[in-house]
Amino acid sequence: MEATHRAIRVVIADDHTLFREGITEILTASGGIEVVGEAHSGQDACARAAELHPDVVVLDVEMPGQGVRETLPRLRRVSPRSRIVVLTMHDDVVLARELLSLGASAYLVKGSTRHELVSAIHSAVVDRGPGHVILSVSQRGLDRVDQSPGEILSAREREVLALTAGALSNSQIARRLSIAEGTVKRHLRNIYTKLGAVSRMDAVNKAMAASIIPQTHPNDAS
Repeated sequence: MEATHRAIRVVIADDHTLFREGITEILTASGGIEVVGEAHSGQDACARAAELHPDVVVLDVEMPGQGVRETLPRLRRVSPRSRIVVLTMHDDVVLARELLSLGASAYLVKGSTRHELVSAIHSAVVDRGPGHVILSVSQRGLDRVDQSPGEILSAREREVLALTAGALSNSQIARRLSIAEGTVKRHLRNIYTKLGAVSRMDAVNKAMAASIIPQTHPNDAS
């Protein structure tokens, strides 16, 4: 079931109460996301995930008790369908690669924007798992891990962007793919974040330059 049909259920795991409250406010205000639980340690995060089976766990790297390298595999065991979005102060590509290999679906530094966080959560749920993830490191030197250009976007996102390149409107794309128009808009938001684009045309140009979608012209999709 896609996120447009029900709210994405999220557990926030961080040992700072004020930070958890701030993230809760951001996610609640974004619409389509419900914070169903909070945790203050790795053990607590695993217990809450086992109890609530959320769609996403937003996980801090440094919390009291067990470390993140133990917490990640345990979360995957107790709630296999939960996606894990790591949110950390460590702007470290090596650490990002390691945590993604342990089962995280996204790695974001705490200097990321609220839009990047919300997009990472939506993308993790829609794409259902490792491989379609957002990395947000401050240098912006690495957007993805060990992926070819075509794998930066999910298959559905590539379909949406290819139709966008053909000058189709959101409603036309929705009808063509038999999905809701709101789903098209969400895919486009995720595409902008992943490609660092600021508009539809910018996203199309970046994707064509990276050979993510083929070179085309508006009348090709008519």
